[in-house]
Amino acid sequence: MDLIERMREISNQAPRQLEYIKTEEATKNAFVMPFIQALGYNVFNPMEVVPEFTADIGTKKNEKVDYAIIQDGKPIILIEAKSATADLNEEHASQLFRYFSVTEARFGILTNGLEYRFHSDLEKSNQMDEKPFLIIDILNFDSRPVAQLKKFTKSAFDVDRILSSANELKYKREIRLLLESEYNQPTQEFVRHFTKPVYSGRLMESVIEEFTEIVRQAFREFVNDRIAIRLQSAIDSESSGQESDQEDANDVLADLDAKDGIETTEEEIEGFHVVKSILRECVDPSRITMRDVRSYCGILLDDNNRQPICRMHFNRSKKYLSLFHEPKEERVAIENVDGIYKYADQLKQAVSNYLAED
Repeated sequence: MDLIERMREISNQAPRQLEYIKTEEATKNAFVMPFIQALGYNVFNPMEVVPEFTADIGTKKNEKVDYAIIQDGKPIILIEAKSATADLNEEHASQLFRYFSVTEARFGILTNGLEYRFHSDLEKSNQMDEKPFLIIDILNFDSRPVAQLKKFTKSAFDVDRILSSANELKYKREIRLLLESEYNQPTQEFVRHFTKPVYSGRLMESVIEEFTEIVRQAFREFVNDRIAIRLQSAIDSESSGQESDQEDANDVLADLDAKDGIETTEEEIEGFHVVKSILRECVDPSRITMRDVRSYCGILLDDNNRQPICRMHFNRSKKYLSLFHEPKEERVAIENVDGIYKYADQLKQAVSNYLAED
């Protein structure tokens, strides 16, 4: 069972367990410890996980953080756990803030067993950032942020690798939240930004009020148009008449509900880079693009759905790679991402065919 499946299992069990969780200790046993185990750490091995880890703070001695994950005898992740009934707030974060500054750990997790907020010291060295760079919501399972957890597993933990992506994750999340807020209810600043280039008069309050609805509708129409274009491209791509592909087209329709329904995993991203590495001998890597739908992750030449290079079917227990030999699609089973290298010649041939047509 891979990390995504383990986390999905925890997510499925949580609603049924929640009504029986009344205390902080119960939260730790039912939610936090399984979460740590899902990352590959043995919660019963004190050389890996130390409960009630002592972090002396100034004149305060024997201050304890709920868990410390240990590597090579040093704490790498601190976890402060609260009851599942608690709302995570600034007071709780301040406790973790104090522990963070007096240990060598670069990552701190504040959790109530249902929400996990990952913090680091991206803004100021050895001082925990106020805002998390990653949030995992157990009750609202989303494999995109969950896929980021792979970097925190025992087998893959690498401080530099996590930090290299943490900054981007943090600000991307904040920007997405702002866009969502503006999508639902545009602020005056947002309305002014788009009104000023198109309106020649003075931006009086009455004008802003009028343009607020105009901007809101234009923003929504733009997003809907992009969805429609993507949907039509997917349907066109599936029009080859293959029965299995029709199921994929139906999945795209379903994607319009439940926040797109797309699950881009670490393995798919890794597979994309493998394909780019293989094809750099015969084409500029910037021309190789990835387009993800629920059933598969497609790799295309020039982002053209009529020039598919391969498809990765990785969101299932057995992995498959689709190869394209005009006019047919061939699916081959692979053990892992490295299995793509076995089909390097077929991938190059597909690209060569498209280049010859051009």
